[in-house]
Amino acid sequence: MDALHHGFAKDAWALVIGDLMLDRYLWGKVERISPEAPVPVVLVERESSRPGGAANVAANLAGLGLPCRLLGCIGHDSAGRELTQALLGTGIMTDVLVTTPERPTITKTRIVGGHQQMLRLDHESQASFTPEELQPLLAAVELAMAKQPAIVVLSDYAKGVLQPELCQRVIQLSKKAGVPVLVDPKGRDYTKYRGATALTPNRRETAEACNEPGSIDALLDAADRLRQELQLDFIAVTRSEEGISLLEAHHRAHIPAMAKQVFDVSGAGDTVIATLAAGMVAGLSHRDALHLANIAAGIVVGQVGTVPISREELLAGLLTEEVQEQADKVCELSRLQIRLATWRAAGNRIVFTNGCFDLLHAGHVTYLEQAKKLGDRLVLGLNTDRSVRALKGLSRPVIHEADRARVLAALEAVDAVILFDEETPLTLINAIRPDVLVKGSDYSEDQVAGGSEVKSWGGRIALVDVVPGRSSSGIIVRLTSSTKPPA
Repeated sequence: MDALHHGFAKDAWALVIGDLMLDRYLWGKVERISPEAPVPVVLVERESSRPGGAANVAANLAGLGLPCRLLGCIGHDSAGRELTQALLGTGIMTDVLVTTPERPTITKTRIVGGHQQMLRLDHESQASFTPEELQPLLAAVELAMAKQPAIVVLSDYAKGVLQPELCQRVIQLSKKAGVPVLVDPKGRDYTKYRGATALTPNRRETAEACNEPGSIDALLDAADRLRQELQLDFIAVTRSEEGISLLEAHHRAHIPAMAKQVFDVSGAGDTVIATLAAGMVAGLSHRDALHLANIAAGIVVGQVGTVPISREELLAGLLTEEVQEQADKVCELSRLQIRLATWRAAGNRIVFTNGCFDLLHAGHVTYLEQAKKLGDRLVLGLNTDRSVRALKGLSRPVIHEADRARVLAALEAVDAVILFDEETPLTLINAIRPDVLVKGSDYSEDQVAGGSEVKSWGGRIALVDVVPGRSSSGIIVRLTSSTKPPA
């Protein structure tokens, strides 16, 4: 995830192609019902406008720090000029925009009372694009692709720009240049996107395109068949509060949703595909880029209206998530069993070790890092305060069990921390059934609690060298001797 911290390659930029809109908002408050009809009266307090549709995808990319060029159609009208000025104000390149006198700039006007959208007014032409109107768009595609984008995003709002001929020409040119193409699709027929790198439909759109209204497992199976039919690298099915499902060849993963509070989901799909694109340009894997996209979507749905993500908001959200993930590592056995099942389903080898870890020092950190290298997931059994006293005397531990657990959870090598109150972790070992049981090299194999049990199910014992001269007891002795008053 460090890729976005360091920015993008020099001269890298994204090309967004699709249906452009101007989102207008009338903000006010509702205090009464109209005497003329049973409708609320909104007392307008302010007005605002923002780029919408494919223009919002571009605004998200610009907010993430990735330069962006926008290709689409606007009308020869005041709304088109307003949208162009808004785009230029965010640094989005508009040199391949197509202006037409044949149709108005698509405008959506939302009336918002408090946090509630009361009404939306749409201003647009529903006439299909003629071949004559399509020609300048195709010419703009040729011009934009010649400028060598790092990635292309097709943002389809079913308003007519993304005709099959245009989509296939974009995909053809992108393949020739080795440029990935991401598509936020619309409609029931996805054949016009054949050969793209990926699609990011939501659950409803996926069900319509696959004609599969059944369970989520059946839907994802159908989506994977669609991926193969369309010769895509992957499909990312966005599932609102359920997160995002990633479908690749021979691999399937699910990324849980990150939203804490939802005010408005409009524009969330734009944020997802923009963040996915930015992550891929920064060199992230599909899964890691979608993980970032999930965090970004969780941020924007907590705001009213179509609001693009910013780099600073995303990095702050990522930091918050990392802190929460560290705290979540400390868990009870029931939660740990669920995680173990997930890890094992992914083919992970489970490593277990245990100890008091009172006054964490470099020797502990080195030991845990070496233990983690013996498998994929490291579970740490931590002695409770009561069991530490039983082992080391009434003066120990120096650090409370909750604090010890939280500090250990902050270590990258540790995947889970679980407290145990018994003299040995034997009961815990039998419940976890690790593949590798680790202790320090100051033990022999026959002294390791749970060793014979681990071997009985095909696991092994590993003795890791301890760092000489490093121990909590030694540190405590030095501390207490240094605080004694002189004789």
